[in-house]
Amino acid sequence: MIAYIKGILTNETPDTVWVETEGGVAYEIFVPSSIFNFLPPLNEEVKLYTYLNVKEDLMQLFGFIDKDELDMFKLLITVNGIGPKGALSILSFISPDDIRFAILAGDSKTISKAPGIGAKTASRVILDLKDKVDLEDTFENSLNKKGVAAGSGSFNDIKRDAIEALTALGYNGTEAMKSINKISITEGMTAEDLIKAALKEI
Repeated sequence: MIAYIKGILTNETPDTVWVETEGGVAYEIFVPSSIFNFLPPLNEEVKLYTYLNVKEDLMQLFGFIDKDELDMFKLLITVNGIGPKGALSILSFISPDDIRFAILAGDSKTISKAPGIGAKTASRVILDLKDKVDLEDTFENSLNKKGVAAGSGSFNDIKRDAIEALTALGYNGTEAMKSINKISITEGMTAEDLIKAALKEI
């Protein structure tokens, strides 16, 4: 298993990059299109977390800028009907956090925005992964990326209540979760306070 590849970025195509390691060996790595916003200029060093897909007549490397993307990729390819290219398509248009929010909210429309992913496949992603994604872990992961400490259990209860209320009002579940995630919850804040603040973000 190749955990990551670190070397010089020597070439880019619409769906792959070449990374040359010591010894003059260059690896062609399939990447999500979103990665190109985070890559260094050509001929500078890059580190990509990788997944090696092995078939009888083919070996392909898939690369990601951080481990969270790689972990989501590994989750997605466990879904029936989603191969490595399908998972890459989803990650090209939807961030790992937004995929988690969509799964938790049962929001197949967000997932089906990815090219080649129809409504039936998006529903399968939600069905197969809903027990593998946790609301509390999703919020904590998102907050950690922002350098913010995760809230206590009571804070997470408030978040759940607010999300349920917003979706009951007809708002998209993913949008509700994302808007709530932008708000810093303070001591004494109630679910009603959180809903009011979230409505300003939607």
